[in-house]
Amino acid sequence: MGSFPAQYGYTIDEETAVGAILESVSAGFTFIDTSNEYGGGESEKRIGAALARLGGVPEGVLIATKVDPLPGSVDFSGERVRASVEESRERLGMDTLPLVYLHDPEKIGFAASMAPGGPVEALVELREAGVIGALGVAGGPIDMELDFLRTGVFEVVLSHNRYTLIDSSAEPLIAECAARGVGFVNAAPFGGGMLVKGPTEVPRYCYAPVADAVLERARAIERACLAHGVPLAAAALQFSVRDERVSSTVVGMSRPQRFAEMLALLDTPIPAQLWEELAPLIDAGHEGVL
Repeated sequence: MGSFPAQYGYTIDEETAVGAILESVSAGFTFIDTSNEYGGGESEKRIGAALARLGGVPEGVLIATKVDPLPGSVDFSGERVRASVEESRERLGMDTLPLVYLHDPEKIGFAASMAPGGPVEALVELREAGVIGALGVAGGPIDMELDFLRTGVFEVVLSHNRYTLIDSSAEPLIAECAARGVGFVNAAPFGGGMLVKGPTEVPRYCYAPVADAVLERARAIERACLAHGVPLAAAALQFSVRDERVSSTVVGMSRPQRFAEMLALLDTPIPAQLWEELAPLIDAGHEGVL
């Protein structure tokens, strides 16, 4: 949404991005996920421009953003967190941010994140002041996310690329979130493209090379889907949304036409037999691939 060609290989102009946000609301999508750092702040600016055209946040729509270190640094101090929140409020045009995540805390580690004067303390104070609604943590390493979950501070946990057809290592995190009544948000069910275009065209997972055994498992999943006439992307998306423990599934979309495509994937019938065939292939990913 904020245009990041270094990672995605293409650019997105502002009008296309704003049009995508407007289409998302029109198509009935109710959760928009962004971050202070996405596109150097451009993602939030474009969402803010779309919200301005809509006359504010539509009823029933949730905007979530994330706090990030000072660009080009590892400054994730409480002071930086407060500045990050203020930048997001200005770009989005919102006085109160209903859901804010501590973003990629693995950059500084659990102890530094929880230390006095650190980012979590600042976020809790902002929540108590009513500047933030709910507080979440969004990151990669499952063990670290479990550490944050067990503090009792967070109401939402977001994991990316760890609950897909290929990598299901987030399973213990999801189970504990459900047991604690904490919302679990699953991001990147397509693994950066492999589970849309297939492992032959995209032999990478989460934008990184993977072992041959992982590619072969992905090919086996793809073959099973083809045998049942089911697009690989439909199975990848529905694997996440069919799980009642998953509060929301985040998929990167930056062009207006993508929303109709996503709805078609959600509406694709998937027979129970296919899920049965995929189960052992999915289970093999419990140890992760990253």
